[in-house]
Amino acid sequence: MVNWSWTSALIGAATATATAALMSAKPKDPTFHLVSINITSFKLSLPLVDAEVVLTVHVTNPNAVPIHYSSTEMSIFYAGSLLGTAKVSAGSQPPKSCQLLHLPARLNSMELAHHPVQVLADLKRREMVLDATVDIEGVARVAWWGHRFKVHVDSHVTVDPVYLDVVDQENKSDLDLFVA
Repeated sequence: MVNWSWTSALIGAATATATAALMSAKPKDPTFHLVSINITSFKLSLPLVDAEVVLTVHVTNPNAVPIHYSSTEMSIFYAGSLLGTAKVSAGSQPPKSCQLLHLPARLNSMELAHHPVQVLADLKRREMVLDATVDIEGVARVAWWGHRFKVHVDSHVTVDPVYLDVVDQENKSDLDLFVA
């Protein structure tokens, strides 16, 4: 004979309801915001100078589950030409949290040499527009289930080319969650 307990039944129903609500909650896109660009070194390759920089990016995970992501590279463009790449190391982020990522990048000045008129105009008005794209893949864990995801981020950033201050930016992210 099974002992029936209203307390156990209510706790079981509440747990099942909470689990169903958590699993059916619509995932939200993470947000990305470039905080700063810091030059770490110059490499002289006459007549040009390549720069190594660190991009500081503020990332927000608005979801109620932690995420784990694999390493990838961000592509940085100037006037449609690939200017350089930034390495995104594998990592994780707790639910409903913010963190700063420091992404090392190498910028190839040869690409700037292909656009001398535009570079001079940007220097004169102290606004240079850079575009960046990155695809981040990982797993979001809900209890013992892991759901794969992919986030595609497009960034349109205006920087002061003299002081490397971020003047303006627009970031768009698109999250794909794979349920299978």
